[in-house]
Amino acid sequence: MQQATMTQSLRRAVLVVALLNLTYFGVEFAVALAIGSVSLFADSVDFLEDASINLLIFFALTWAAKTRARVGMAMAGILLLPALALLWALWGKFTNPQPPEAFALSITGAGALAVNLLCAFLLARFRSHGGSLTRAAFLSARNDAIANVAIIGAGLITAYIWNSVWPDVIVGLAIAAMNLDAAHEVWEAAQEEHRAVP
Repeated sequence: MQQATMTQSLRRAVLVVALLNLTYFGVEFAVALAIGSVSLFADSVDFLEDASINLLIFFALTWAAKTRARVGMAMAGILLLPALALLWALWGKFTNPQPPEAFALSITGAGALAVNLLCAFLLARFRSHGGSLTRAAFLSARNDAIANVAIIGAGLITAYIWNSVWPDVIVGLAIAAMNLDAAHEVWEAAQEEHRAVP
């Protein structure tokens, strides 16, 4: 596939991914507030962050390589937002330690998993095209799918094994840790690109 055609295909893919993420952010955020879930709250902020990343990629692909590398470094900072949002949600959970409604938690996590698997599929063939920005989008979709499996598990554990806030809190902390790792990977890739461009 020629470079220009590949770039156009990538721009279409990231626009679709951005719209999917923005839509599910609204769904997950509303459910998180309704049932008091830390992990859904962290994941909903992550959906909003993913929508932002993909919209930025949509526009940035028309920019020069050095500018894209700089935006990639900024993207590493954006990947940290869910971790900060989680701290706020955790404070609320410790002041009101009620476990979330387990069925709603698992069903919402399953919906998020479907969206993220679709996004990862759409981005998979482009992960080595477009530099650190595209790598950020792919890593984010992949990590989110893993997090969604954990959210489903937290709901099932809360329903059948341990009716506590802790399964939800533990998954929320794991989501934050994955975002820290992704931020580090994107930062390193962007720095390497920045050094490579004269």
